[in-house]
Amino acid sequence: MVDLNYIALFVQVVRAGSFAAAARRAGIPPNTASRRILQLEQELGLRLLHRSTRRLTLTDAGEAFYARCSEQVEALSEAAQDLAEGSQSPSGKVRVAAAADFFNWFEMDWIHEFLVANPKVRLEFILSDARADLVAESIDIAIRAGKVLEPTLVARRIGSSRASLVASPAYLNARGMPGAVDELSSHDCIAMPAASGRTVWHLEGKEGPVEAHVSGRFYANSAQVLLKAALAGLGIAFLPDLMTAPHVRSGRLTEVLHDLASTGVDVYLVYLSRRQLPRAVSAFIEYAMTRMVAEGLVGPPASNGPRARRVA
Repeated sequence: MVDLNYIALFVQVVRAGSFAAAARRAGIPPNTASRRILQLEQELGLRLLHRSTRRLTLTDAGEAFYARCSEQVEALSEAAQDLAEGSQSPSGKVRVAAAADFFNWFEMDWIHEFLVANPKVRLEFILSDARADLVAESIDIAIRAGKVLEPTLVARRIGSSRASLVASPAYLNARGMPGAVDELSSHDCIAMPAASGRTVWHLEGKEGPVEAHVSGRFYANSAQVLLKAALAGLGIAFLPDLMTAPHVRSGRLTEVLHDLASTGVDVYLVYLSRRQLPRAVSAFIEYAMTRMVAEGLVGPPASNGPRARRVA
């Protein structure tokens, strides 16, 4: 079988006009280049070049062979160059699994920013409250809160998401800012319906766990609806910072009793392996982590441990 490397060298010799010039480009000694072209001729059973002390010229067979293979060699060279360039910059599709309400708090403008910065990357989101099977569904990254149980996955901890008390400035102007936990009982509190009929919020303070027995005039079994109710001034809500952080920053919501919150739940970026991670995947991992921390969507991790680890 003819060695394709010898064919590529033959094309380089013809273009360079000499064995010496082609050998310099290939990084080999001139006599090695000459010997390989001779071997190519022997394998083909054809004389491709007329050799003299002054110059090289193509035989008729050499001209025909060069015409047939020069474009293919150039195409292979361009393909290798494109692949090398692509390996240096993120490219390709990244499939991301996240909760159904992911884009209620992760802003689409951030996705736009990432895609502008990485023009060769395509993002595909699979949004569901069910945990995705990364292998079966060909998922590159999953964003998860809480413990990651699969032993085959790598879980990179971003930080901790807590829940805190918030209300609109309009509500607080009308009803006043509570100064202690026991004052919450005199406020309208927005909450999910409780089976017992009594709503108890479990908070963490500087001195340990605190229970707040609250009531209100509006209840709903959707966190997004509770957020809308808080924004509309219906009362004080106890919601994850992932949902409320943008509104607190904009001033549409105000933290109430900011020394109290829930115990944090760790948030992870989950993927299959650290080895040979595609650049597009690692680029999105780094971007998502940086954005979520910078925007206050997550805080310091709730527990000690390695920042990235294989879950056992």
